[in-house]
Amino acid sequence: MIELSENPQLRVFLESLRCGEILSGTVAAIERFGVFVALDDGPDHPVFPGVGFLTIPELSWRRFEAASDIVHVGQRVSCVFLHFDTWNAEARLSLRATQPDPFQTFADRTAVGQTVHGRVTKLAPFGFFVRVADATEGLVPEPGLTRELTGELVGTPGELPEGRRVRVGDEVTVVVTEIDRERRRLLLSRSQASPS
Repeated sequence: MIELSENPQLRVFLESLRCGEILSGTVAAIERFGVFVALDDGPDHPVFPGVGFLTIPELSWRRFEAASDIVHVGQRVSCVFLHFDTWNAEARLSLRATQPDPFQTFADRTAVGQTVHGRVTKLAPFGFFVRVADATEGLVPEPGLTRELTGELVGTPGELPEGRRVRVGDEVTVVVTEIDRERRRLLLSRSQASPS
């Protein structure tokens, strides 16, 4: 824990920030757990390379492998202030909050029952994921992959019968069966999109 009583300038600065305020600064360091930002109007931090901090989920709406896929050291950024982390004495920030949520944009222009096209991005024991729009993926559950009562795994989407088999990268047509805006969850059906 950082003792703010020993750093009055830092305490005054952090306590002056308001939730939702836009703060600008420079990316000072990238770590596996997040990104430190040296804020333009902020004092130096006694321990960290910057008084601002971005957790990995707050970097982007898009899926990415490493923080360096989104930002680089020395890059100028503008972020939304989320809250004052009193334990680490830092300003928690969000870069993604400065951009529209692509899931909500998709939900605004899409209705349950609508047919959409996408690309398979991931296979799982319970189905597969399809990217249907920029940074928006939905799950196509494949109930035939597990036994109904025991939940025992029977196969994977790659082991389905020939006509239903999928691989990562395949283009598929699906029907939207559920849009959950709050949990940002999209359910899709391939069987409903198949011609009768």
